[in-house]
Amino acid sequence: MTGRQLRTLTTETLADRTYRAVRDAIRSGELGPGEKITERGLAERLSVSPTPVREAIRRLEREGLLDRTGPRTIVVSALEDSALQDLAEVEVALRGLVARFAARHGTGAQLDRLDGILDEADDLLILIQQRSAQQRPVDDHIGALLDTMQQFNDTVNACAHNPVLVGLVEQTRVFSRAERRTRLLEHIRAGDLSALDRYGYHRALVRALRDRDAEAAERIVMEDARGGLLGRRPLSGVEDTEAGGRDSA
Repeated sequence: MTGRQLRTLTTETLADRTYRAVRDAIRSGELGPGEKITERGLAERLSVSPTPVREAIRRLEREGLLDRTGPRTIVVSALEDSALQDLAEVEVALRGLVARFAARHGTGAQLDRLDGILDEADDLLILIQQRSAQQRPVDDHIGALLDTMQQFNDTVNACAHNPVLVGLVEQTRVFSRAERRTRLLEHIRAGDLSALDRYGYHRALVRALRDRDAEAAERIVMEDARGGLLGRRPLSGVEDTEAGGRDSA
């Protein structure tokens, strides 16, 4: 029995990874709208068997990212703005729910860790602003700040103590983490440091988590996520998070 369970887990994990790889390729434009794909072709490109590819294609069809135009013909869908808007609304709601769970279940040690991470981020931000004013290179320091804030994001997710919910958020991302990071770096290299200077949101979220105020935590995250994902302000913030990043709730 134990052997069968392990084989099943391995198959499911591979199928899930294949799904995410194809989905990310679609969203990044590597697989463009209208492009024809085949199970065999994707399997070769991903170095996997056709079975996980077949499952990934089914899931992507259900999500509207792939269209089956014939018995053996599958093409990448051309997502309309309305479809992206719908997807963003789902992502916002799920991120808010993660924050609600985090307020209920985060431990004292986890919340202390969040404050410590923000202290580290504040120090890095000050250094970046100083070096930028002196016209000195800041790319390495920005990279360190992004990594630090990803630790914040991961810790907020851990506070929820609900990996299933966090996994659902991962599946509904409008933009991948790599895309968000690239967009943020473009803003910064263009001289817009305001994308970094918004730690009030993070501090407010931690306060709500400490107060066990699930409604406030959810509201804070959803309001910020709506601004970043639904176009009410330019996409900014330090990295993305399922429940804790500035532009990603």
